[in-house]
Amino acid sequence: MVMISKGEVIGQILVAFGDNEYPGDNFLCGSIEGSEPYEETAVFKGKADWRTLESGLLDAHHSALSFFSEGAFRFFLPAFLIADLRNELLSAEPLFHLTGFSVTSIQIPANSRVFTRRGGGSTLMNPKRYGAMTFADYARYRLSVFTREEAKAIVAYLNFSKEADTHGINTAQIVEALNAFWLDRAEHAPSEESLKTHLREGSEFIAHLLKKAPDQA
Repeated sequence: MVMISKGEVIGQILVAFGDNEYPGDNFLCGSIEGSEPYEETAVFKGKADWRTLESGLLDAHHSALSFFSEGAFRFFLPAFLIADLRNELLSAEPLFHLTGFSVTSIQIPANSRVFTRRGGGSTLMNPKRYGAMTFADYARYRLSVFTREEAKAIVAYLNFSKEADTHGINTAQIVEALNAFWLDRAEHAPSEESLKTHLREGSEFIAHLLKKAPDQA
């Protein structure tokens, strides 16, 4: 595989996401779990051009990536990706939100026992609330908002991040995410044109429903 440069990855992101419409001030928050989701996503109200967002704002409110609605996540993610590629983020980790397909585990001592706590991939989220949904199931749902062109740009970002990961900290997670979801998404997801066609046909349908027949004029 011939790796493209950081500048080329940024250019691909700008092209793929550049025409996306702002979802609207009332459609930014996708969580009702307490006040934090609203507070974090409210900072992005009125930010109708993600290309103008400063990296400091993105870094200070990086938890919004977990709380955004699907539309807001799709709209604002490229700002985080580009800031990350430019090494302008200190706290935000957009990579984390794209690679939930591998199982991670941690050993936690509790009195006389040591428990293994797992997350990601095939691990169940919370059976009481989500039944048999796994972390990978949720990741597929969450990440299915991206078009074919956007997914291709994300694949470029992931491949660049993998090559830049000289210590191998995130390499396994990136490879798993590429193989489990992103490579297929970049080939078979609906295209940007198909989204535009769907919206146009919907608008035409509504317009004809509202149009008065000649004998009703």
